This record gives sequence, structure tokens and C-alpha cells, in this order.
Amino acid sequence: MGVPPPDAPDARPRAGAEPGGALGRVVRAITGIELGVAALATAMIFVLVLVQAFQRYLPVDGWTWTGELSRYGLVWLTFVAAGVLVTRDGHIALQVVDTLRPAWLVRAVHVLAHLVVAATGAGFAWACWTLIQESGNLTTPSLQIPMSFVYALPLVGFVSTAVRSLLAAVLVVRYGIPASRERDALPVSVNGPEQGARA
Repeated sequence: MGVPPPDAPDARPRAGAEPGGALGRVVRAITGIELGVAALATAMIFVLVLVQAFQRYLPVDGWTWTGELSRYGLVWLTFVAAGVLVTRDGHIALQVVDTLRPAWLVRAVHVLAHLVVAATGAGFAWACWTLIQESGNLTTPSLQIPMSFVYALPLVGFVSTAVRSLLAAVLVVRYGIPASRERDALPVSVNGPEQGARA
């Protein structure tokens, strides 16, 4: 089960492309919702930090809820977008292994990495679920937001990360590493330099 040469035809969609059909529509819809929540959190953080800066120059007491909400917004932004970054290969990664010669070893390391990310996401999702169950009537200090709501968005992000990482591992097993056949998509050469590659 070797990796096909870079010029071999491939049934796998290009990097960043979603599968077609009903599954593709569902994945695109979920991705759109996750990105929408992340964009709203980013805008909220921006506005609230500006409000906090303005408050320093006003002769009135500051609003403590702006700092609280901007901190929770950063948490929501970070964890809701994590699953999308797994799908789009947007997380920070060391590509040292990609220069190894045996293609099966590179593929095995990528599968192992996806499985570790999936297990980590599942573990954190379980921790969030436990926090939601145990938070009871706890609320945030200023806005009185139920803590179960605060933990709900990270739960969604961790579940998304776990599921998308498992799917990415299956795709690597089935089709190989996408970057190895799309060398123009990354600034590094995966699985070593090509024969006759330009300098």
C-alpha cells in the first residue's frame, strides 16, 4: 500500500475542498456555523477591548463585564475554531517527519498524529461535559452567565476536533498525505525533494 506518485490521478478532493453530496452539504454547514461563531467572537472581543480602552479616559467607573465577556469570547473563539483548523490543516505542525524516505512511515506518523489529536479532543470534550454537569447553578461574576453555557461552546469545539481528526486519519490511510501530491500548496517539499525540481 504505497503512496502514488505525485502526478498520479487521485480521487481525493484538493486541500480545503469538502466532500460532495449530502455529507458535503452537512460538513459545509457545520463549518460555516463554526466559522460564524468564531467571527462573532472575534468582533465581540475587538469591540469590548475598545470599550475598555475608552473607559480609562472617562470620569466614570469602568464596566467589569466588558473584561469578563472578552475573556470568555477568546475562549469561545479558540475552541470553536479548533475543529475547522483540523479539517483545513491549519494548526501549527512540525513537518520534520515529512522529509523521511519511506512513504509508509510518513503516512503512519500522520495517522498517529491525527489519532492523538482525536483522543485529546475526546478527552477534553469529556472534561467539558463533566464541567457542564457539575457546574449546577454557578454563574459568572459580572454578567451572571450560567457556567454551563460558558463550557458548552468549548465542548462543541472539542467534539468537532475529535470527529474531524478521526476523519482526517481515515483519509490519510485511504488516500495518503494530501501535501505529498500537492507540492505547490506548501512551502516545504514533503517526502524529499522532487527529481529535477527547480532550485
